[in-house]
Amino acid sequence: MKQQGAHPEDTEGTPDASSRPDTADSGRTDPDTAHIDEVEGDEPLLPARVHRPSDLMRLLGGVLAVVVLLAIAAFAHGTTSGLEQDITKGTGQAPDLLIKIAGLASSIAILLVPVAFAIERLIKRDGLRIADGVLAAVLAHGVTLATDLWVARAAPGSIQEALTQPSPGDIHALTDPVHGYLAPVIAYMTAVGMSRRPRWRAVLWVVLLLDAFSMLVTGYTTPFSIILTVLIGWTVAYGTLYAVGSPNVRPTGRTLMAGLRTVGFRPVTASREETADASETGDRGRRYFVTLEDGPPLDVTVVDREQQAQGFFYRAWRNLALRGFATRSSLQSLRQALEQEALLAYAAIAAGANAPKLIATSELGPDAVMLVYEHSGGHTLDSLPDEEITDELLRGTWRQVQALQSRRIAHRRLVGDAILVDGSGTVILTDLRGGEIAAGDLLLRMDISQLLVTLGLRVGAERAVASALSVLGPDAVADCLPMLQPIALSRSTRGTLRKLARERSEREREAVLDAARQARPARAEHGGAHDAEQVLPEKSEKPDKKAVRAEQRAEKRAIDEALEEAREEDLLTQIRHVVLRIRPQAPVEPARLERVRPRTLISLIAGAIGAYFLLTQLTHIEFGPLVANAEWGWVAAAVLFSAASYLAAAMALLGFVPERVPFLRTVAAQVAGSFVKIVAPAAVGGVALNTRFLQRAGVRPGLAVASVGASQLFGLGCHILMLLAFGYLTGTEKTPSLSPSRTVIGGLLTVAVLVLVVTSVPFLRKFVVTRVRSLFAGVVPRMLDVLQRPQKLVTGIGGMLLLTACFVMCLDASIRAFGDETTSVSLASVAVVFLAGNALGSAAPTPGGIGAVEATLTVGLIAVGLPKEVAAPAVLLFRLLTLWLPVLPGWLAFNHLTRKAAL
Repeated sequence: MKQQGAHPEDTEGTPDASSRPDTADSGRTDPDTAHIDEVEGDEPLLPARVHRPSDLMRLLGGVLAVVVLLAIAAFAHGTTSGLEQDITKGTGQAPDLLIKIAGLASSIAILLVPVAFAIERLIKRDGLRIADGVLAAVLAHGVTLATDLWVARAAPGSIQEALTQPSPGDIHALTDPVHGYLAPVIAYMTAVGMSRRPRWRAVLWVVLLLDAFSMLVTGYTTPFSIILTVLIGWTVAYGTLYAVGSPNVRPTGRTLMAGLRTVGFRPVTASREETADASETGDRGRRYFVTLEDGPPLDVTVVDREQQAQGFFYRAWRNLALRGFATRSSLQSLRQALEQEALLAYAAIAAGANAPKLIATSELGPDAVMLVYEHSGGHTLDSLPDEEITDELLRGTWRQVQALQSRRIAHRRLVGDAILVDGSGTVILTDLRGGEIAAGDLLLRMDISQLLVTLGLRVGAERAVASALSVLGPDAVADCLPMLQPIALSRSTRGTLRKLARERSEREREAVLDAARQARPARAEHGGAHDAEQVLPEKSEKPDKKAVRAEQRAEKRAIDEALEEAREEDLLTQIRHVVLRIRPQAPVEPARLERVRPRTLISLIAGAIGAYFLLTQLTHIEFGPLVANAEWGWVAAAVLFSAASYLAAAMALLGFVPERVPFLRTVAAQVAGSFVKIVAPAAVGGVALNTRFLQRAGVRPGLAVASVGASQLFGLGCHILMLLAFGYLTGTEKTPSLSPSRTVIGGLLTVAVLVLVVTSVPFLRKFVVTRVRSLFAGVVPRMLDVLQRPQKLVTGIGGMLLLTACFVMCLDASIRAFGDETTSVSLASVAVVFLAGNALGSAAPTPGGIGAVEATLTVGLIAVGLPKEVAAPAVLLFRLLTLWLPVLPGWLAFNHLTRKAAL
């Protein structure tokens, strides 16, 4: 609990000490009182600088504002010109004396204000902020010079007209697009934190307005130039603060003790309480146990801006991704956090729940707040041993949740460290800061599901559900089943469930390996006996083969039985089954809580990039003459090659399935895959569909997965070999010798370096070995079965080669449909381009590799010498025949196989 200690006599408070003002900023410390305000367990070393997400958000906001301003200047030329004329007309009526006074005052003040503020900060020993301000000013000056150069030489004319105008002193010269002295001043004042000091902020804005007014009236600037100057200074300042970090202003132990005295307490000692999971609880404040001179001890929670920033991006993603409810605001101020926690504390006690009693709140300077609670002694649920978690304790926990829900209060974080058990066995709910009042049914049901999982992790699904039923009743428990999904649980709970899932998988793998090892000695003994009985007649050879096959089937059966025995249900499934035994009609379909999934977001971004790339390639192509002059015979040939690819795909799959599966139905399943890969990534949708199809065809689940895995493994090997072979041919086809090209040599060396790096780095080596071992545990035995049937192996490998040939010929026919003799490329080059594009499409997270495949194929064909006027429409035709047109037949085949229970 304690990191470093101070003796009680070193932190004793006296009337004189309690009235002594805080001397943190004075720089003088009395040796006799050096340890008066030290805190036991306080962090011994805090980082000097922190990177605030709020600075990053302001940086991105400033960049966006600059882009919008330049877009308005570029595309709304009439509006900007009219605005400038109106401002010039309005300011032209100002008296000359007023203009001169304003210009003189602003010119002097624009230099004096930063210097005065720097002197004030140096007196208070805050030189780090001054250094940050100077760095931001230097960077802002560099950005203004670069912007001036860009506007003068490369910017569109409309932007140049919006940001500049003829100089009053020289009609042949233009004014500066960005003020070279104003932007650094704004960056300096923003970086040093003037926004937190109202007086200095008011002085700064007065000076800026005077300077802008004088510059506008005298004709040395434009309105858009002033706005751009302010945005550049503001953006560079926050970019500097995020890059180098802001000075850490986290309150120290001395600040805490002084803050307690300001609200009427007389602290003696304070010790920091460590949290078990800092990744999740770090943004919920630091907690201290404080003893007083007169009175019971206190529990104090301190929250500062740095802790508020922890978990910002996670909360922002949750707010974006989840529908119907959200976490608390991603950018919550300290005042809002203080008010929310205080409100929840009072509301929970008013509802009759056992919660820590809040007795005082206070600010600890501009960057921290504290909440003072009566001390609640006890142990958290996570720290209790299993034998102390009784059924009465479980029911007591549910009664506290029932009290909250009776007043529509959602806790939002019912994990083990938020449930406190005191010495008498009373349950106290802590950590209410993230809760909500007037919560909807969705949040209340999520609380129930979260607590079911929290208790189930400690006592099992049976006891957790039984305790909930005894307090809440079967209806309330059954209604939470749709919320019983990982996305609705807390971050730490999801991590625990993932860890348990990995442990279950490891036990299943070990069970399969043990069964395989036990089966091998029996086969070896039979092999030895068979060798000793070679004197038997040749007609006994046939029964021996049957015996070997019978032993192989017995070995497979033993492995399957071992896998079934070792398979365990996850905790969420166990809870569902227990509840369904009580309420068979309870809804079990998971509620749709996600508004957008990461894969969907990545797909949209990749699709947009691919569409943008294609549009830029297609804007310079005239499709009318191109289509009119197309060779429709080659288009028909491309259609035939595309159709033949489904027969080849069926052969490639069935070649690795020893069991008998109908060929035509397998072809229909490959056609259905054309529909599936539109709604799922290419490397995922096809694997899932083929596995499901084989299971429905009578193949055991483990063998079905192994067959598809073996097919994928052989396909990967063939793909790599063909890519190397065709790459070699492409490099040698234009030279008289057969020496490989530099590209092939470079590729081989790159692969060799990668292999060397993976094998030399322990972490990477362990990762690869673990994955390969799990692959060999299931796929390799299936491959050995296939190797014993040459006709199956020939069918599988032949199907893979035929599949690649069909796609290569389809792409080549698409090229010939729009090209001529002068624009043709070799078949080897087409094969290399297709294999590279197909590999990238399989790795891309977009459905069907949309975006990645089109871009790779187009760039590849242009690289091998095909004009872009031919490459772009050829790729479009190829993708139309292999991706888009088969969607409708694939949908029909998918529905047909589903009705026939084949999928």
